[in-house]
Amino acid sequence: MRTDVIVVAAGSGQRAGEGLPKQFRDLGGHSVLRRTLTRFIGQPGIRHVQIVVHPDHAALYEQAVAGLPGILPPVAGGATRQASVRAGLEALAADPPELVLIHDAARPFVAPRLIADGIAAAARYGAAVPGLVLVDTIKSVPEHGYVGTGPDRNGLRSVQTPQGFRYDLILAAHRKLATKGDLTDDAAVAEAAGHRVALFPGDPANTKLTLPEDFVTAENKLLAELADVRTATGFDVHAFAPGDHVMLGGIAIPHDFGLTGHSDADVVLHALTDALLGTIGDGDIGHHFPPSDPQWKGASSDRFLAHAVERVRAQGGRIAHLDATIICEAPKVGPHREAMRESIARIAGVTVSRVGVKATTSEKLGFAGRREGIACMAAATVRLPWRDDE
Repeated sequence: MRTDVIVVAAGSGQRAGEGLPKQFRDLGGHSVLRRTLTRFIGQPGIRHVQIVVHPDHAALYEQAVAGLPGILPPVAGGATRQASVRAGLEALAADPPELVLIHDAARPFVAPRLIADGIAAAARYGAAVPGLVLVDTIKSVPEHGYVGTGPDRNGLRSVQTPQGFRYDLILAAHRKLATKGDLTDDAAVAEAAGHRVALFPGDPANTKLTLPEDFVTAENKLLAELADVRTATGFDVHAFAPGDHVMLGGIAIPHDFGLTGHSDADVVLHALTDALLGTIGDGDIGHHFPPSDPQWKGASSDRFLAHAVERVRAQGGRIAHLDATIICEAPKVGPHREAMRESIARIAGVTVSRVGVKATTSEKLGFAGRREGIACMAAATVRLPWRDDE
């Protein structure tokens, strides 16, 4: 059955503390929204993903979804969650699905099993939600500072998303109740419209990021998943040639000579590129950018490093650290060190604290000591998901 997904991402997330709305905050190198979307894209049975966003967040949205397939044009959310979901449902009306899953953007750990169960339950019952058995005792608070008798937890469940529905059923329910207040989830909308809502097993790992401490827990969870830590090295050398500057770490440094090479001969970015490619066993810079190809003549080397970064990320990897040691008698690296660190961090999409740049001489020995060129040794450390088949 044709199944579309609505991801609700129009809130401000005020309880998450200061900073960007929580759905656009960084979580392990990607926004929360992007992590959520990648859980649905490519899953069996999913046709399209419809995102509901606040109009003021257009630039953040574009950055979060860049390059992702199967994403429909976004729709503007309303003043309440109920209004935002209805806007998403209406956006699908021109080419309606048979089933729809409705999911909170702030739940980035939704598992394939839960998605599949949501589709199956929606097809079977017409309306279904994932729920968890409560393990804590629930108390009422009739008087400030004191607890009263609570409900029997055996008859209660903690409800999650994605919630699954027959599309025509939930669209009609939202239209019917559009002026009936702010119902906090779509199961409540379906119930208020007179439909029974089935329950299927939820997932304790499918947590919703709400408070600042939730982001700390989520970061730790991601690090635990990225248990395959790898380190690789890279090396590059280029000879001096006529010129008035050298490129090092993406920074143009004035000098009496230039460096010869098919691209801009940035030994730092070249060595870092090879180090990153080495962590995933993906060849070297010459394999991806052959010097025999004229399109790379004079090319800016930030393109090479950015490509290696994307290759790592395509495998679910996260860059932990980049380090470069420049070997030369001149020019002086120290005055440009911080600019180089910032340049490398920008290209790699990491904080400056994760980039090291050092310089040394060869004590006037060898080609570097004779001032014939510049060399660079580099190291990269990445974290990758552990795969049981490896």
